[in-house]
Amino acid sequence: METGLAGRLVLITGGASGIGRATAEAFAAEGARVAIADRDGAAAESAASALGGVSLAFDVGDETAVADAVARIEAGEGPIDVLVTCAGVLQKTLPPDELSWKEWDLVQRVHVRGTYACAREAGTAMARRGRGAIVTISSVAGLVSGPLHSYAPAKAAIAELTRTLAGEWGPRGVRVNAVAPGFTETPALARGFATGTLDEDALAASAALGRLVAAREIADAIVFLASDRASAITGAVLPVDAGYLTAVPWSAYGGLRRGSGNGSEG
Repeated sequence: METGLAGRLVLITGGASGIGRATAEAFAAEGARVAIADRDGAAAESAASALGGVSLAFDVGDETAVADAVARIEAGEGPIDVLVTCAGVLQKTLPPDELSWKEWDLVQRVHVRGTYACAREAGTAMARRGRGAIVTISSVAGLVSGPLHSYAPAKAAIAELTRTLAGEWGPRGVRVNAVAPGFTETPALARGFATGTLDEDALAASAALGRLVAAREIADAIVFLASDRASAITGAVLPVDAGYLTAVPWSAYGGLRRGSGNGSEG
């Protein structure tokens, strides 16, 4: 079955780097037209130029800027067929008494308000036309406990927002799904390794497959959910985590059985 993405217009927020850039490349490979949005206008323009797309610079947390951007895209490029909300920021792993309100608010603003603002504008237009697909970016951090007291609740909120919007717009032909990445190889994660904030080996060992997730693997899942191959899927939150969520409960039993295995040859 074809993806049905050729010629469709895909708006990707946070599309200049990391998962967003990999997603833009994956859609372009399917013949889609990409509109790359990012706060870094120069980076967005560079990424769009490389993929034959268009670029926009705006703050996803500013609902007026979002509404204006969606209107400009649709006036200049045509109806948005797919929205992918990759824009995001990370958070320090601090206890509540050390996590500033400024950082807490920024994470909520970008992830929750930003996702909702973009989905509200693009999704409303899709619903009027009776077709469209939205893929949001949640996280495994929003599905388990951890020391991310703003980021994790924000990602949990995105998962629930995905389900509520899927119910709202499903009767009008719009599908809304989420991908929940595990620890993914991105420039942000690389900076954490370089500064010693994160331990690459420990993160890899936390997953059943014993490795990190490649950004393109997240992109492939996003493309699938946006494509005609997922035409009966809506309201889903799909973990793409190399088995992180599968491995976590094993810690209560001493961890996963690592080693050469017990299979026989022949």
